[in-house]
Amino acid sequence: MQKLFLLDAFALIYRAYYAFINNPRRTSKGMETSAIFGFLNTLLEVIKKEKPTHLAVAFDTAEATFRHENFEAYKAHREEQPEGITIAVPYIKQILEAMRIPILAMPGYEADDIIGTIAKQVAREDFPVYMMTPDKDFCQLIENQKIFIYRPATKFAPAEILDEAKALEKFGIQRIEQVIDILGLQGDASDNIPGLPGVGEKTAQKLIAEYGSIENLIANADKLTGKIAEIVKTHAQQALLSKELATIHLQVPIQYNIEDFRLKEYDKPTLAKILDELEFKTLKTKLIGLTDEEKQLQKTTKKQNHSQQLDLFGSSTEKTSQSSTPTTEILQPSTEFHNIRTKLHHYHVIDTPLLRKKLIEFLRLQKRFCFDTETTSLDHLQAELVGIAFAYYPHEAYYVPFPAEKDKAQAIVEEFREVFENENIEKIGQNLKYDISVLQNYGIKVKGKLFDTMLAHYLINAESKHSMDFLAEKYLQYQPVSIETLIGKKGVNQGSMRDVPLEQIAEYAAEDADITFQLAEKLYPELQKIQNEKLFYEVETPLIQVLCTMERNGVSIDVETLRESSKSLEKEIQILEQEIYKQAGREFNIASPKQLGEVLFEELKLIKNPKKTKTGQYATGEDILSKLADEHPIVANILEIRELQKLKSTYIDALPELISPIDGKIHTTFNQTIAATGRLSSSNPNLQNIPIKTAKGREIRKAFVPSNNDFLILSADYSQIELRLMAAFSQDETMLEAFAKGLDIHAATASKIYKVSLEEVTPEMRRNAKTANFAILYGSTGFNLARQLKISVSEASKLVEMYYKEFSAIKKYKDAMIQKAREQEYVTTILGRRRYLPTINENNQVVAGHAERNAVNTPLQGSAADLIKIAMVRIHDFLEKNQLQTKMILQVHDELVFEVHKNEIDFVKENIIRLMQTAISLPVPLVVEVGVGKNWLEAH
Repeated sequence: MQKLFLLDAFALIYRAYYAFINNPRRTSKGMETSAIFGFLNTLLEVIKKEKPTHLAVAFDTAEATFRHENFEAYKAHREEQPEGITIAVPYIKQILEAMRIPILAMPGYEADDIIGTIAKQVAREDFPVYMMTPDKDFCQLIENQKIFIYRPATKFAPAEILDEAKALEKFGIQRIEQVIDILGLQGDASDNIPGLPGVGEKTAQKLIAEYGSIENLIANADKLTGKIAEIVKTHAQQALLSKELATIHLQVPIQYNIEDFRLKEYDKPTLAKILDELEFKTLKTKLIGLTDEEKQLQKTTKKQNHSQQLDLFGSSTEKTSQSSTPTTEILQPSTEFHNIRTKLHHYHVIDTPLLRKKLIEFLRLQKRFCFDTETTSLDHLQAELVGIAFAYYPHEAYYVPFPAEKDKAQAIVEEFREVFENENIEKIGQNLKYDISVLQNYGIKVKGKLFDTMLAHYLINAESKHSMDFLAEKYLQYQPVSIETLIGKKGVNQGSMRDVPLEQIAEYAAEDADITFQLAEKLYPELQKIQNEKLFYEVETPLIQVLCTMERNGVSIDVETLRESSKSLEKEIQILEQEIYKQAGREFNIASPKQLGEVLFEELKLIKNPKKTKTGQYATGEDILSKLADEHPIVANILEIRELQKLKSTYIDALPELISPIDGKIHTTFNQTIAATGRLSSSNPNLQNIPIKTAKGREIRKAFVPSNNDFLILSADYSQIELRLMAAFSQDETMLEAFAKGLDIHAATASKIYKVSLEEVTPEMRRNAKTANFAILYGSTGFNLARQLKISVSEASKLVEMYYKEFSAIKKYKDAMIQKAREQEYVTTILGRRRYLPTINENNQVVAGHAERNAVNTPLQGSAADLIKIAMVRIHDFLEKNQLQTKMILQVHDELVFEVHKNEIDFVKENIIRLMQTAISLPVPLVVEVGVGKNWLEAH
């Protein structure tokens, strides 16, 4: 069946660009390719899934259109086109030309008009047309069974085809041409189409349902009552103009031949050249396929069964790149990357006492070796060894299988104890924390320097991916075997490594060790280039052992306390529900955004023109409701019930389910390579997000208790660390003096900006100054500050102005940091940790502004991360050296939590304070607040 797809180029390009806004794609030379990559992926997806016979792409032109002539302000306030899109458009056009896909454009008209004109003409020939765009304006063109809108898939929703019935339902209208009337009444902020003041979607639908069109509405204006009558009479011409601007023009004088749109064979040489320049290796494979040379390689590989090669141990049973391992259907040769079938390698199974002895002799001679464990579980506490792979020379590795019987496995592990615990041999791995913890299940403590490839790449580029597969492709042009080829995809049906045949698991595991060893050799010079070896070897890799110990220590939970809290919250939630129903005048599903929106905005009419989501529902998120909290008591109750439900489901009811059957404790996972600032994060469960600002949230900490009555909980927290760092970095005399004298920094700030003595500072002044301190620290605008303080924007702006007048050094420091970031496109922390900011020089102010805030925030947050990591390493060493019973169990932002033995409290407390305060030398004193109690709440 023939069908035509017409693509709205710029709508799809912008969509692609912003999809990558937080993690833009760039070539090795620094050129941003996000928009090109996203657009091309979308194009290929639709060609593959929808199989159009004909396809063309319509572009807007730079020239003014007839709409600009009718209304000068049309699209006048749009942001300047982002540089990433300006760069992308010529490349996209080159790619389309190489794919022999027609490009449609005409001065004076927009892509909408071109698509509309062609769609209507082609549809007359009973040729179905799909307009590919996320733009709702195109709904006016839909014809039953002839013209459709094809909305491409997003990460949140699958692709969607809008026909006439769906469009009518979406707009709440009877006839498709009424789409234009709805758009004319509503207006369009993105295109600066004014519409009728105060008329939103619901009002527009009611008016059109009653009067049929804007023209008829105006003709019957005298029948209207209230404010809407005045609006229609006063702005009738504006409504008509808006309708005209929203109407897609169907008489574009564009010449075309439908056969020109038929999909054709690509110009592969030209296309290959463009994709090589853009470094789109995978997309090149999808578009062009195998070269003759690669086809020959594939044939050769398939014909070869296996070759035998004398191994280092004198055996002739080891496998090389032409292994007889039965994985042909799984491991197809790559056209872009090498893989286990195309790269010569020597992987050996070490499955006898003699072979293990010889391997250990070789390992003992190495300065460094890589190891990788294969286990039965991702839970490091429950994982049993299936095997260990070793590598110390590129393209060569050794796999040691382990029996299922624990005692026999323990005996084999003991043979390797001497090399694992040899402090003179550096150990290499990918995510070493897991492997180290698994070996601790067998009583092995890995010693010596560590080189974690995941962690190394995190320091090289924190916001990139750090998986071994990604790094192998990036640095080695190699695609490793996927674990899913051995045990299936993640989920309840995933198999166990214990069940994988020896030959397959040996190849897989040995490859992991080999590739990781090769990556270490590639990544170390990269660390040297950015001068991060000291940060890596003195902070980050020692922290691996610290976090491993903390994760294994776990934290005890008082389940009974949580059960009582759950019952109490359930009663409070039920009372709040009844109060909300009373305020609403009826019962409804409070958890339903649709029903809640109808109650708040249609029945209670809290605001005019309420914001809607992409799905057409009213937006009822916390940010929306927080602004309405003073409009009606129902809003405050809804916010409170949400908070209570979240506390109950996320923590109070969930935590007992996460208690380990091994020791009855909760074992969170600390992540070193997630936050771009360098801060640690916590998962499964996330204990760093336990609320602290509300009384109910703080109550959860009451359930965190010591293991037994011989211990107490000790909390040690850096006081106002980021403000102290700002004082140190900016050298602001007022802040330095306040911290040096031990003054209340927020009161001192209020004293300065309100020009009163410390004694005259009121609680409100201090509160405003505290909010300003942190808001300005994190780059908040006067608008955001006004919202936080519930004052006018002009008052907030004046407060910011007074702040910078009194703390001019802070303003100079922030400006200097932004300027430096613009020059080098990265910022550093106090220990030299880098965060790259490639979008800081974008012309788009939204994008650049986000990067500018990170330019100021990252040195502060990242330096705070550096500080507490150093403290953790030193405290861990102190506890081990003194063989204390006290354990470090949690790290939450700037706080460390310990389970401290009652006999050790004074000694431990004194040394924790000392080690935290001296972790880094600063021109301001570091203050550590310490508390001790029977639970975390008492101690905090």
